[in-house]
Amino acid sequence: MARIEVVPDDSWDGELGELYPRVVDPAYRRVDNIMAVHSLNPRGMAAHLALYESAMAGTATLRKVEREIIALVVSLENDCHY
Repeated sequence: MARIEVVPDDSWDGELGELYPRVVDPAYRRVDNIMAVHSLNPRGMAAHLALYESAMAGTATLRKVEREIIALVVSLENDCHY
């Protein structure tokens, strides 16, 4: 199984430290793996986060939970295990 090197959450400083409050799950106090894989490239993480935030802000016609459900269904249909 492939392993992607990441910077541990408790070692984030500089650019990563600035991003931490935006990517940490407040309920579980952890960073999801999909964001953690960007920890060696903070600019990539910031870009991914901006895309996610834009998609989840979306339009006034769908609530965030509805957009999340759509993303889940698309992932399942594409056999994506994320």
